[in-house]
Amino acid sequence: MTELPRYEYVKLADAIAAEIASGKLPRGAALPGERAMTELYGVSIGTVRRAVVELRRRGLVATLPAKGTYVIGTPAD
Repeated sequence: MTELPRYEYVKLADAIAAEIASGKLPRGAALPGERAMTELYGVSIGTVRRAVVELRRRGLVATLPAKGTYVIGTPAD
């Protein structure tokens, strides 16, 4: 049976989660802004926004209005 393709936002969320797990983005670190992430990862702003929602759902990041998005957990937590 073939594996179903994953959505781009899930791939991006997985990539950021891997950076969190590796320590590249430690607890308390700010994620780059949305525009910076579009350039850094080569995806649309909608993809970035959905990936951040997915990371919040996983309990890895929290977004503070007008402040940014910060790492609050690790995939192992």
